[in-house]
Amino acid sequence: MKTVHAGLAAARALLPGRGDYSGLRASWRSDLVAGLTVGIVALPLALAFGVSSGAGAASGLITAVVAGLVAAVFGGSHVQVSGPTGAMVVVLAPVIAAHGLGALAAVSVLAGLIVLAAGALKLGRVVTFLPWPVIEGFTVGIAAIIFLQQVPAALATDGGDSTNAVLAAVHAAGAVNAAGAGWVSTGASLGIVAVVAAVMVLAPKIHPRLPGSLVAIVLASVIAEVFALPVARIGALPTSLPAPALPVLNMEILSALVGPAATIAALAAIESLLSARVASSISDTGAYDADRELFGQGLASIASGFFGGMPATGAIARTAVNIRSGGRTRAAAITHALVLLAVVYLATSVVSRIPLAALAGVLMVTAARMVSLPTLRAVIGSTRADTIVFFVTAVITVSFDLIEAVEIGIVVAAFFALRSLVRSSGVHREEIPGPIMDGDEHIALFRLDGALFFGAAERVLERVTDIRNVDVVILRMSQLQILDATGARVITDIIQALERRGITVLIKGIQDRHLHLATKVGVIESLRHHKHLFSDLPAAVEHARSHVSRAAAARTAQTATERKKTEP
Repeated sequence: MKTVHAGLAAARALLPGRGDYSGLRASWRSDLVAGLTVGIVALPLALAFGVSSGAGAASGLITAVVAGLVAAVFGGSHVQVSGPTGAMVVVLAPVIAAHGLGALAAVSVLAGLIVLAAGALKLGRVVTFLPWPVIEGFTVGIAAIIFLQQVPAALATDGGDSTNAVLAAVHAAGAVNAAGAGWVSTGASLGIVAVVAAVMVLAPKIHPRLPGSLVAIVLASVIAEVFALPVARIGALPTSLPAPALPVLNMEILSALVGPAATIAALAAIESLLSARVASSISDTGAYDADRELFGQGLASIASGFFGGMPATGAIARTAVNIRSGGRTRAAAITHALVLLAVVYLATSVVSRIPLAALAGVLMVTAARMVSLPTLRAVIGSTRADTIVFFVTAVITVSFDLIEAVEIGIVVAAFFALRSLVRSSGVHREEIPGPIMDGDEHIALFRLDGALFFGAAERVLERVTDIRNVDVVILRMSQLQILDATGARVITDIIQALERRGITVLIKGIQDRHLHLATKVGVIESLRHHKHLFSDLPAAVEHARSHVSRAAAARTAQTATERKKTEP
């Protein structure tokens, strides 16, 4: 019965409640203003990310509306704003290129189910194990890919068949030379990109809350219309939300898309939780629920797939705008989705005339802003190991695969952490405390420090067992912080090796948290006598001296016996 109640309580924790809007009565005005502001900022980004992914501007807009609304209601953060993001575009574009636009709904639903299951299984805190250099390298790599993905649109040329952003950008740049009459179109596109970039850079200097991306889009569109520039436009957009439809899922589709869906799900979980964590740190609206955030983001991607949209994640840029604009409750993110919904029904004819080059300019500036120079200097100036982890993650992100980049970055970071832990651990021979007594030279006192685990165990074994001309070895374990099964087994091997040579081993100060493991692995059993386990050093030294005295007496007696045998 208790299990049933616990299960029901866990399920209720993942669902919306009245507490989600506890501060709405006091903050509804600022929430509405913040939602309107975020909606204005999100419009060009939603369109741009949809185009850049290959799904189309309509898909980006639908994702921002549907996923933004669902994630706002069901997510675990009060101020998170969700929708299409640059990281998702990076991983989604190759999937659409390989499997076609028809796979979009299926991969969105599959990825959403995986993220939803992760939330139900309470895996939300896993993201806290990601090292900082890995996160920053991942972010820089994504920014580079987003920027490079816009090169074909900015040059009004074709990026070729490659799904690699670097190769596509190189192909697009090479295609300019063969464009011939297309130089006019290329020049017009580059001009629009320059206008957009200039407006987005200057707008915050004029007024902090001026929506630079929207102003830039409007200005670029007006210029393109007035001068009839030969540039590609977004094209026709739906004037209403499409009817929801179940995606086609059969064994063939599942086998082809389960891998990409898992990759998208992992990316969605990582980005959403990182965004929620940052939002929690820069606002005073309370902590976020990591498991509920995954649950809500999973539902958002599923709902987006039903309407023909893309997988969604939490968007740190839009979330930050929401917080800075006064957003305090989920009503702000809900308002943002409703503002974009109004665009779908009221302004698609105007939006359809936006030049694709303008969207490319928005994303290029957005990508540049993702890279924080102070953060880069902090990472690169920290340690050599962290610098290597950062660059490895960034390079692999750009060159190969996002999730592989995170995995390899974690492995490299773990390697350096392990090496550092090995270096911090060790074994040191100490002087016996107190006045020196006869026979103390036959006692070796070793202090085990730091961590004794599989990475450092062999070095400790060699250091201790190489000891010579001693009768007793005292192992001080009170300073040992980490002990694993391999380390405990090495201590057992040390004791057995020394005892075989007639050297008595005493253990002093084994911690209670290590005692169970040491007993299981055989450390205590390997001691010559159960009284060779001590809790304080003076008692261990006194006992060692008694062993040395007996050993000295035995050696004296043996010498006398051998002398008598040699006498005539």
